Amino acid sequence: MSILITSANSARAYQLKSKLNVDGVILGDYEELPALMLKSGKMIQLPNPKSASYSHQMLTLCLDRGIETVYPLREDEATLLKEAEQLFKEYEINIEYQ
Repeated sequence: MSILITSANSARAYQLKSKLNVDGVILGDYEELPALMLKSGKMIQLPNPKSASYSHQMLTLCLDRGIETVYPLREDEATLLKEAEQLFKEYEINIEYQ
């Protein structure tokens, strides 16, 4: 099982990762991330919620990486993913709101 937690550059993301205490947690962010963390695979670059196709880009990313659950920690991400929640459910991807 893979889990994606957004807002990777925030303490809240690390707190949630620690709380979940499972393998397969991926941290991602649409804001700039350190190149070292991206290269190591510990973090991934996410699509920007300002993109008109944000929900579809996120769905593609989840399918490509085998992500089954997404925790959107930023309000703009959560709002857009909530609107597309049915689409994600069709692919058995859960959106969990914090």
